[in-house]
Amino acid sequence: MLESIKQDIERLIARFESERQERMRLEDALSQSKARNEAYRKQITELEREVDNLKLTGAFTAPAGASDAAREKIDGLIREIDKCIALLQR
Repeated sequence: MLESIKQDIERLIARFESERQERMRLEDALSQSKARNEAYRKQITELEREVDNLKLTGAFTAPAGASDAAREKIDGLIREIDKCIALLQR
């Protein structure tokens, strides 16, 4: 009976070590996923900034016949800036 208990304990210890190693592997994978997620968020933010810059550039370099469209874009941007300023002043 004592030998059986000893074998059970050894099996439990081996199982515990296996589960501990699996947990460590999963924690590492989670950490790497979080790092990639943060990198993707930064990339998205940068790309959104580039899109905004391109829209603004497009507004200023519109063809001669599209001055009304350019004016509307600029007016829209000014309204957005005014809204942001108003929110910051609160």
